[in-house]
Amino acid sequence: MTLSEEVAEESAGDDAGRLPPPSRARAVTGRFLSSWQGRAGALVLALVFLFAFAGPLVSPWSHTDKDFAAFLAPPSAAHWFGTLQTGADVFAVTLRGLQRSLVVGLLAAVVCTALAALAGAFAGYFLGWTDRVITWVTDLLLVLPAFLILAVMSPLFGSGQWPLFVLMLALFLWMVTAKMARGMTISLREREFVRAARYLGVPPVRIVLSHVLPNLSSLLIVDATLNVSAAILTETSLSYFGFGIQPPDVSLGTLIADGSRTAVYAPWTFWFAAGLLVVTVLAVNLIGDALRDAFDPTAREPR
Repeated sequence: MTLSEEVAEESAGDDAGRLPPPSRARAVTGRFLSSWQGRAGALVLALVFLFAFAGPLVSPWSHTDKDFAAFLAPPSAAHWFGTLQTGADVFAVTLRGLQRSLVVGLLAAVVCTALAALAGAFAGYFLGWTDRVITWVTDLLLVLPAFLILAVMSPLFGSGQWPLFVLMLALFLWMVTAKMARGMTISLREREFVRAARYLGVPPVRIVLSHVLPNLSSLLIVDATLNVSAAILTETSLSYFGFGIQPPDVSLGTLIADGSRTAVYAPWTFWFAAGLLVVTVLAVNLIGDALRDAFDPTAREPR
């Protein structure tokens, strides 16, 4: 064997024994799963989803059934969590409300995060009049009384119109994230890979979608997670005052509003929905904190 062959063989052996560096997604996942907040939040949220969508399959009552022989009945073998004033089964109705609140929260978070990403990225990359117009719209929506506007529009959120409610909810949740995305984009637009794409003649819109937005993924993922809890709480607050999900549909907010009238002498009408709301929001916030630390492991290191 010649000297060159021995060197090549040793080099190949060294390369074979050297492990490739982990991908960023794998590293983020590892840091997330190593955090107790991430594990606990993900487990609790998974159980909440399983409870919301699989629970009705084992319940002997549906959310539309009424037991006219049991008004405000306490928990029993017939009604596991009691009944409401209307004779509706608390277990079945609350799971229906939990389903609606989860769907509204997830969809509103996805829509508002996507809108914030596009608005912030285009404003920060193009600057000029594009930046001025988007910034003006953002500042205008920040000063508008969102609760009052949604309250005025509440008659439009009738039965079957909850997607319109989701859209309107998302329109008032994206502005702060858009401002953060704009600031990050301004710093990214002068990075070498963006300048190289610009010199190669790549269209600006494609640069924003293919080069800028992927580099905002950590901000957007964490923000989308936190927006889920914000959207659920906002929907619950609006529904509590009668401005959100409208009857005959239900959400956790409408159930908490109805149960608050009877919470003193029939606590099962209130605490079941309120407890699920607290657990859901807590789980989402734990996931958001764990994701933030996973994407930026130095965020909590003392300085």
